[in-house]
Amino acid sequence: MRTITKKELVNRIADQTGVTKVVAKEVIQAFLDMIIAELAEGNRLEFREFGVFETKERAARRAQNPRTLERVEVPAKRIVKFKVGRLMRKKVSGDDTGDDGGEPEEEDELPRAHGNEGAATHEAGA
Repeated sequence: MRTITKKELVNRIADQTGVTKVVAKEVIQAFLDMIIAELAEGNRLEFREFGVFETKERAARRAQNPRTLERVEVPAKRIVKFKVGRLMRKKVSGDDTGDDGGEPEEEDELPRAHGNEGAATHEAGA
């Protein structure tokens, strides 16, 4: 296992799509910023087959400092939760056998790009 950085993802996406690294980085950063902004507004983000990001309210509670054993009050706060989607769950678990016997789920509206196919279309619309 190794850590993949945003820079490495930028390089891979730029190579795969044929866009410059600068454009790839701007798109990735805009995407991440938008996720943060939507979650901050309390919105739920659903990416079919990938997963769902949402915020939940964690109730206030009493906790204990393990070093001093002092009781402390922990205030209520919002946290981000992520629920793994079906495709990610299958790929990560190594169960990538194909058909799961269930009904096919709706696909996202954008066509999946393989290699550089469709890259010019997506660039022109940006």
